Amino acid sequence: MENPSKYLGNELKYLEKVLNSESWSATGGNWNNTLEKAFAKRFGVKYAVAMNSGTSTLHAALEAAGIGPGDEVISPAITVIMNSTATIHANAIPVYADVDPKTFNIDPMDVARKITKKTKAIIPVALYGLPPDLDPIMELAKKHDLIVIEDNAQCVLSRYKGRLAGTIGHMASYSFENTKHISCGEGGMIITNNEKYAEMVRKIGGHGFKNLKAEEGRIRLNQDVFQNPHYKRHDVLGWNYRLPEFNAAIALAQLERIEDLVDLRIKSAKYFIDVMETCDYLIPQYVPEGYTNTYYTLGVVYEGDKSIGVSWEEFRKAYINNGGDGIYGAWSVAYLEPMIAERQFAKRCPWVYENVKYEKGLCPVAESVQPKIMQFKTNYRDAKLAEIKAKVLLKTIRQFSKK
Repeated sequence: MENPSKYLGNELKYLEKVLNSESWSATGGNWNNTLEKAFAKRFGVKYAVAMNSGTSTLHAALEAAGIGPGDEVISPAITVIMNSTATIHANAIPVYADVDPKTFNIDPMDVARKITKKTKAIIPVALYGLPPDLDPIMELAKKHDLIVIEDNAQCVLSRYKGRLAGTIGHMASYSFENTKHISCGEGGMIITNNEKYAEMVRKIGGHGFKNLKAEEGRIRLNQDVFQNPHYKRHDVLGWNYRLPEFNAAIALAQLERIEDLVDLRIKSAKYFIDVMETCDYLIPQYVPEGYTNTYYTLGVVYEGDKSIGVSWEEFRKAYINNGGDGIYGAWSVAYLEPMIAERQFAKRCPWVYENVKYEKGLCPVAESVQPKIMQFKTNYRDAKLAEIKAKVLLKTIRQFSKK
């Protein structure tokens, strides 16, 4: 049984409309504008700004918040490298906080320990679809006058103590990359209730055009003004992070079905979680009371080495041989990646990073749990297929119980 197409809504219909339109660019088209308004409405915020990736969004958010050379930005030790690289692109210094061993998310107590006079922002990550503990992080931000940028690349419609994740920090970042809940190949979104941040994010992602506003990304609305030779266009240093109209149209069609897409991931994860209750060495990511997890993937701690004498690699191989979709490992702890550990990043701004160095042991919990994490696929478009793969996992568990 093959995984059905994810694009079962209005994707093709909307793409045809883009092809037949006069503008394929976000500078003059309407699809970005429509997507942004729909996204903001769905999350109950004032502003949404579409961009070409969930990395661009992080960088633009940092720049919009005024983060610059020598400022420190705290992010969790277990997350994608992009939290670090976005910080470095802003010429700021990545600071790593340890994680909770059961949720794998950033530990607010370690965040508190890592705050210095140079700290300017915190990027808490909703890992695998589970929001981090945001209340104490927001309290720290208020106490120390810090900006909080929620990284929700893997988290859509999850809730934290009754509130929608993404509406708690000063800004929130989303990804529309191919594997995400909403996917259009590549893309991203920033949401915020702050008009200043929304306008700056848009300008930073749109070449710094001065007529870009918090709610408007089109710059060619008045051709008489825009094409006048005396018109001055740019008042902010910006990059080209604009989302193509084709991608915006696909993302809009996905957004229209987002509840169904999220529900399928949750249902798929549940099949696997039920099976894991038959053994003591596959321990799913803990979901605290009052939280919801929308399961970009199902993160699990594997303790099979000591429980059944089977290595991480051996268990994965058996699952695949039995017909499983594969098991994915967690990314390396960020500061142990060669780019960070070998200080390659220092070339970007040597006078800022001259004394910045990271060594093993910085975040011991993250370093301990990361090699044990298994990620099980939840991106099924038919619950029956997820059920089949969960049965494969049960077969694999029983296979090793006979040893």
